[in-house]
Amino acid sequence: QVQLVESGGGLVQAGGSLKLSCVASGSTKDYYAIGWFRQAPGKEREGVACISPNDSKIHYANSVKGRFTISRDNAKNAVYLQMNSLKPEDTAVYYCTGARDRSNFFPPLFHEYNDWGQGTQVTVSS
Repeated sequence: QVQLVESGGGLVQAGGSLKLSCVASGSTKDYYAIGWFRQAPGKEREGVACISPNDSKIHYANSVKGRFTISRDNAKNAVYLQMNSLKPEDTAVYYCTGARDRSNFFPPLFHEYNDWGQGTQVTVSS
């Protein structure tokens, strides 16, 4: 089974930036889509951004449009999430996830994601 490993989380002041990395133990090209989700305490897990490794389709949640940028480097089997102008409400555990099978939807539906990373904590102080 392919493993997804996130890194890059940390503590940052409001207005600051962080870059998250997600590295797959296999090929990112094996995925239809790779996404970033986040989960704050007491809240449901929500999609943040998604990219298709093979044709670079991209989707962002409205809450992060214009502030976050998702990118991929298939040669390194990696997907990144550049987060700028961070707000306290961005505080959450961020998860990388991959959907292997082609979907009728982009981004894929939640249940269509197969592999999940362990998560990385992002804390934004006010």
